[in-house]
Amino acid sequence: MRHKVERSKIYCAQSPESAGRGKRGVSRSLKLFIVLRISRDAVARRAQYILTRPTFPSHTLVRVGEFGHNPVEMSQYSGKIVFYEGRCFTGRRLEVYGECDNFQDRGFMNRVNSIRVESAAWICFDHPDFKGQQYILERGEYPEFQRWNAHNDHMGSCKPIRMHGEQYRMQLFEGCNYTGQCMDLCDDCPFLQSRGFNTNCINSVRVFGDGAWVMYEEPNFRGRMYIVERGNYCSHNEWQAQNPNIQSIRRVVNYF
Repeated sequence: MRHKVERSKIYCAQSPESAGRGKRGVSRSLKLFIVLRISRDAVARRAQYILTRPTFPSHTLVRVGEFGHNPVEMSQYSGKIVFYEGRCFTGRRLEVYGECDNFQDRGFMNRVNSIRVESAAWICFDHPDFKGQQYILERGEYPEFQRWNAHNDHMGSCKPIRMHGEQYRMQLFEGCNYTGQCMDLCDDCPFLQSRGFNTNCINSVRVFGDGAWVMYEEPNFRGRMYIVERGNYCSHNEWQAQNPNIQSIRRVVNYF
């Protein structure tokens, strides 16, 4: 970017040694400086660039200990996850620090048999472009794909779960567009019907709190899973489900 530059001359005060020496003495005591002034529009563009830059670039690894466990700070941190082609962390590997919509674009086949999550929590998908079956991976080691409840080693894309705080609250609705029987939830629930919810059909959800939730098709946090974060979901299609069956729900808490 080329900036418009204005030149202005600034003279220093006359030194005592040059006082009384006439014009020649005065001229020796004068120092000329060139001041570069960036035009106002350039300053505005620079200010906008600074404000819109992310706090932590996606390629930068920031150690949690340096910033503490403040939820607000962690919401701006992309985290780190390592995918391995073979079981027990063997074979070719792919390190990811932010969103990755296609593993093959990084030169890595969509075959993953073990995973290390070094920081943050992640949503992984068995197809590129964040599509297909979802898997939640929190910090820890997964030496084989059965550990993240997968039936095969297909993996095509991933993205970190955003964390906004420590307040968890969501509303479940039996019908679409927030209609029908309603239930408030603030903690883990291994079986929704044990809390008085008369059906296993959840067609819409409102997430008011700060954290993310994992919804499971079967009781005791088993079966196909779906991740929802703060926001409104007027139908089960919005969390990429093929049907509204949900029987257990838990919070995502292991970010560190």
